[in-house]
Amino acid sequence: MLDRKFLRENRKTVTAAVAAKRESVDVDAYYEKDEARRAALQEVETLQAEANRANKSIAEARKAGEDTAVAIEDMKVVSAHIKELKAGAVEAEAEVEALYLRIPNVPHSSVPIGGEEDNVIVRTWGEPLEPDFPCQPHWDIGAALGIIDLDAASGMSGSGFTLLKGQGARLERALINFMIDVHLEQGYEEVNVPYLVNAEAMTGTGQLPKMADDMYHCAVDDLYLIPTAEVSVTNIHRQSTLNLELLPVKYVAFSPCFRREAGAAGKDTRGLLRVHQFHKVEMVQFTAPDVSYETLESLTGDAEEILRRLELPYRVLSLASGDLSFAAAKCYDLEVWSPGVQQWLEVSSCSNFEDFQARRAGIRYRGGDDKGFVHTLNGSGLALPRVIVAIMENGQTPDGRIRIPLALQPYMDGAEFIG
Repeated sequence: MLDRKFLRENRKTVTAAVAAKRESVDVDAYYEKDEARRAALQEVETLQAEANRANKSIAEARKAGEDTAVAIEDMKVVSAHIKELKAGAVEAEAEVEALYLRIPNVPHSSVPIGGEEDNVIVRTWGEPLEPDFPCQPHWDIGAALGIIDLDAASGMSGSGFTLLKGQGARLERALINFMIDVHLEQGYEEVNVPYLVNAEAMTGTGQLPKMADDMYHCAVDDLYLIPTAEVSVTNIHRQSTLNLELLPVKYVAFSPCFRREAGAAGKDTRGLLRVHQFHKVEMVQFTAPDVSYETLESLTGDAEEILRRLELPYRVLSLASGDLSFAAAKCYDLEVWSPGVQQWLEVSSCSNFEDFQARRAGIRYRGGDDKGFVHTLNGSGLALPRVIVAIMENGQTPDGRIRIPLALQPYMDGAEFIG
């Protein structure tokens, strides 16, 4: 969340940010209700001071033997009005808080303004593969090799779920271990986190209340299945203060991810492209505010190293304001080329949230006279389904096999091919 003082002093900036991010929150209603709330509290304070003075006068009049009946009746009216104003202020605060939690982060000044079509390609690596033989999509390759069974998955869970078998399942497990090992080399500490969290944790990272309809909610226990390990890892330090000298704190975690919304019907939903449940390796960092944008560049580089070692052609996009997530101030997307589906596929989003999440979750830092809220950053390192798609489609051979990237072969008992 944004600092309330910042909101009061920067209405034009905040209103422009809401428009640039294409959010639906009624920001004018927030300002109107907040002004009414503060006016009510000011009136309560003024009346309370008057009541205190009047009560003192009544006490002195009683001591002098004067009749105070009329003054007491007048004070009852004032007290009733104060009580009414306080109740109204409490109700107004609840309304203001509900709107406050829906105001998005302000995009960084370097973020392009616009929608998805205005995303900027920052750099590319490798050449998109165009095989000199008929290139198949991953669902056909997987079915032919018996490593993907979409029918079995849909039979037990419905659409948007997948099942990997044999060397397909082995490939995913190899990727998870490989990615974590690389991130450990990069200085991250591995953590294993809960997959079910409470509403406070979801609110802390910005998923609630905005994304409530996209979450899987376990009503009996009032817990949510995480959409990303970002939620659990960020909340490791909820309501705590970190030592400035120990920053940055760098974590990496593997987790399943659960998302009710899996894309528009019929759009990029076949095979492993867009699913309700998937696995992901996530990087999270807590940094000092003055270095967070340097950290965003290095964190993005950490994700890129995975793709380079896997020999997958990719590009880095700086997202435009309308394509940014609710909580992000700036984000880079990493996309890999997949020749079978003829698409660039997003496999990582690397974001700087500045102090937006830290304010919501109460994560501070202190060092000498310097104190404040940390800046939080995260990035997929990487999301598994589309990486598997890219390996299958870029690594397919004319005889129907899949070449395993050299860096991954030690995790596959030295095997060079699947099939």
